[in-house]
Amino acid sequence: MGKITGFLEIERHDRKYEPVADRLKNFREFVIPLSEKDTRDQAARCMNCGIPYCHGTGSTAPGTPGCPVNNQIPDFNDLVYQGNWEEASRNLHSTNNFPEFTGRICPAPCEASCTLNIDDNPVTIKTIECAIVDRAWDNGWLKPEIAAVKTGKKVAVIGSGPAGMAAAQQLARAGHEVHVYEKFAKAGGLLRYGIPDFKMEKGIIDRRVAQMEAEGVTFHYGKAVGGSTPGAIDPQELAKQYDAVALTGGAEAPRDLPIPGRELSGIHFAMDFLPQQNRRVSGEPLNGAADILAGGKHVVVIGGGDTGSDCIGTSFRQGAKSVTQLEIMPAPPEHENKGVTWPNWPLKMRTSSSQAEGAVREFAVLTTKFEGVDGKVTKLHCVKVDDKFKPLPGTEFTLDAELVLLAMGFVHPVHEGLLKTLGVELDQRGNVRASLQDYQTSRAKIFSAGDMRRGQSLVVWAIREGRLCARSIDTFLMGKTDLPG
Repeated sequence: MGKITGFLEIERHDRKYEPVADRLKNFREFVIPLSEKDTRDQAARCMNCGIPYCHGTGSTAPGTPGCPVNNQIPDFNDLVYQGNWEEASRNLHSTNNFPEFTGRICPAPCEASCTLNIDDNPVTIKTIECAIVDRAWDNGWLKPEIAAVKTGKKVAVIGSGPAGMAAAQQLARAGHEVHVYEKFAKAGGLLRYGIPDFKMEKGIIDRRVAQMEAEGVTFHYGKAVGGSTPGAIDPQELAKQYDAVALTGGAEAPRDLPIPGRELSGIHFAMDFLPQQNRRVSGEPLNGAADILAGGKHVVVIGGGDTGSDCIGTSFRQGAKSVTQLEIMPAPPEHENKGVTWPNWPLKMRTSSSQAEGAVREFAVLTTKFEGVDGKVTKLHCVKVDDKFKPLPGTEFTLDAELVLLAMGFVHPVHEGLLKTLGVELDQRGNVRASLQDYQTSRAKIFSAGDMRRGQSLVVWAIREGRLCARSIDTFLMGKTDLPG
């Protein structure tokens, strides 16, 4: 597990970013990787801590410490320290189909639960993970894993986000014929159309899709399943054609802000704004949609999470005059109480790379009204709130705003179309009801995983659920499974 005294001898040293002035000029990734020596030194810091909470517990319960996909972190750290990168890649891929995704965009609950985080010096696990998989791609180690024996069973996967991709890859490796149906022009789901290129360039998805196609996965693009769009596929007919169906779409219904002035132009959901820019970067047409651009405008982002940060970074790169981010929650503490929180994910002040590019952040703020001129938004009326979200008299203020982006999260998957047609049961939050034991829905041979089942969550949880769902489908089809969890 690294060097026995490494954590005493070597300081934590993580990847750096390009200067703000430079990175705002384009939409490319701006993280500067560590050298091989520095990465091996950081891996050497992994101590023989006895109980490595970074692994995770194998539980799917919310708030579980450590890695949701149960990466064998001390093991791959030791392999990197020893210079055995190819074996480190094999180890990493044994639990995670797409470490190049998580190595870029995961918030790293593993680092929060690292024993060295008791002293605010966790091992740079995310950086090491990313270095392993990038080296594996550069050296050609990631070959297609083609099933030696075909089962003759056919599985449809609806949605090609991280849950769908993970399920599809695992099922193909088990020997099943897998068809992925994606309503958009390319695979990736939120990875492609929600997460900006400056956080993850889309060629990273493309090379993994190419690997999956070589393994026998067939992708059907521009194929909506359910709904009334021209050419939409009837879900009932699809279910008849396949031996099993996995519902792995996202939680796409956004949380709205129904206050006076909401009808004014210039107020948009984040997921109307972000995909446009991703399509511009990749040269994909907008299909007649009106441009939503931040250039030269005062931009207000309502919502303090990762999607809000993505809106900030995109707005600055488009040339926004100013960006203000509003969060209804109170400002979190600068530092957590380790004795209370560790090894769980702590609530504390975090500043994303996009927020550090110049955004003004306001906490404990409620927007009460949009104001406009000639049908276009020009101002927000706001008020400070207490810890019960009740307005505090005398704290009212206004903000100039020519573009407002609603980034307050997602409430559940879209119900119209696919889900209503299939008639699958929903849980009390409006997500597809499916057991954690077997991921089966209320309909025979129809399974569900990822955000469509659990609600808005992390990419790493989507990968975990996709893998577990594939195991359940394989068991359902074959009576047993050799797929790993």
